[in-house]
Amino acid sequence: MEYYDYWDSPLGPMLLTASDTALTGAHFKGEKYFPAVAADWRFQPNAKHIVQARQQLTEYFGGKRKVFALKVEPAGTPFQRRVWRALQDIPFGATTNYGSLAARIGDANASRAVGAANGRNPISIVIPCHRVIGAAGDLTGYAGGLHRKAALLRLEAGDADAFQLTSPKSEK
Repeated sequence: MEYYDYWDSPLGPMLLTASDTALTGAHFKGEKYFPAVAADWRFQPNAKHIVQARQQLTEYFGGKRKVFALKVEPAGTPFQRRVWRALQDIPFGATTNYGSLAARIGDANASRAVGAANGRNPISIVIPCHRVIGAAGDLTGYAGGLHRKAALLRLEAGDADAFQLTSPKSEK
């Protein structure tokens, strides 16, 4: 069974999804790959893994959590899941680039494929795809919008005003 709930994060509404065993999705409304709620999903705000996700995301946004302790089960190809596991090793407040992440998963020539997998991450923030930046240190691609990526990185850098400065209108 797949459960879902909508949650108002400091960066806008999110769709949280979970199975009986884990968190399966955390999507910003309007993001590039925002899923449609399937007919067989059940609206269940009190589903165990949704409640845990909401609590830990609230702590994260409040500056009280740096590491998530959530069981996650992102649906994807074996390659995508390998990339998403590697993303979870990027520490809070740190960044890496696509080439380094490709090397970390054992395929230094796969930076574009890593970028594509990164963009398809179905569990935003918890699986920290926002911590991957361009080789030159620039903010590149984020399915939830570069304004959100910038805000998440500012939050992790200790910027108390991280959410006051976000605007999707400034994106190209």
